[in-house]
Amino acid sequence: MTQRESSAHSKLFSAISLALLLGVSAATAQAQETLEIYLIDVEGGGATLFVSPAGESLLIDTGNGGQNAARDAGRIMAAMRDASVAEIDHLITTHWHGDHWGAMEELAGRVPVRHFIDHGPSIESNAGVTEFLNTTYAALHRGARHTVVTPGDRIALAGIDVTIVTSAKQVLRRPLRGRGVRNRYCADFVAQREDNGENAQSVGIVVEFGDFRVIHLGDLTANTEYELMCPNNPIGTVDLSVVSHHGQPTSNAEVLVHAIEARVAIMNNGTRKGGQPEAMQVLFSAPGLEDLWQLHFSQLSGQEYTVPGLFIANTVDDVQAAMPIAPLTNTRGQGAPARPVHNGQAYWIKVSAQADGLFTVSNGRNGFTKAYRR
Repeated sequence: MTQRESSAHSKLFSAISLALLLGVSAATAQAQETLEIYLIDVEGGGATLFVSPAGESLLIDTGNGGQNAARDAGRIMAAMRDASVAEIDHLITTHWHGDHWGAMEELAGRVPVRHFIDHGPSIESNAGVTEFLNTTYAALHRGARHTVVTPGDRIALAGIDVTIVTSAKQVLRRPLRGRGVRNRYCADFVAQREDNGENAQSVGIVVEFGDFRVIHLGDLTANTEYELMCPNNPIGTVDLSVVSHHGQPTSNAEVLVHAIEARVAIMNNGTRKGGQPEAMQVLFSAPGLEDLWQLHFSQLSGQEYTVPGLFIANTVDDVQAAMPIAPLTNTRGQGAPARPVHNGQAYWIKVSAQADGLFTVSNGRNGFTKAYRR
């Protein structure tokens, strides 16, 4: 028996044992033949859980910290329980912004994390992040594995191909197998102001399970999207796109969004974070897009640029008698209204994918499920 086969058998035994503890039959646990993906509501932060058919787990980002760390770690653990996994085999931190790593210490104190993955040290001058990386993070991965990844690296997840396509502002140069055709959207790209911060450093991945393909690029911004996708498209097309940067217009350039021709997109936005009209117009006009799903109703979209409520996992706490049609302006600074705080019941969006390319997307709030065939 190979080391990978031994690991898969161990995972299967653990999954069956946990399933029995949770009241799920061993036959049900053993019969899982799908890749499960949970887009977890961490209030405009990032937390996406992948669980392979063999029961191995990959978590991308851990949500917010501070007073919200226990809340977001709890929401991640709720998804883990639903997926019948008791540990995180691989944890990717896309970049060092607090809405993406904030609950890491809280989560790692509750469940084992076996492998920590990142792009390297933060390039921003932030005393809090530096202290976390030098002390807490170093202690967390001292008893585990720690990998600084570069484009082209692979993550070993049983039965799933996971390829790093961006990291530390570097991009994949050798196309994925069968990809690499010229990208016709490159000619019309207009560069934005250069992003010299952490967003452009984001670790991005492409996940392949048989004929099913997913892209997740963290908070990658537009100029680095161009570097990745031009002159040739090394990614090809995908079935599912996790919308970059919470659906903000500093990311999500046509050169990426239109070229990958995602059939379904899921936006991990907040009530007043992401979903601005400029980004929504790019998403809605993307070739081949059948549906856009959102973790939150976006007040920055208003009624004009949003999707039907069936496709939105979380609404707003301060429900108005009539929602304005026009989008709100995302004002910041002194005198700006505070973003709504949502600490009540949170709902995820769950994807279940088969190796033949068929997949379903489900809304945890209302139970709405839609199947997407090849």
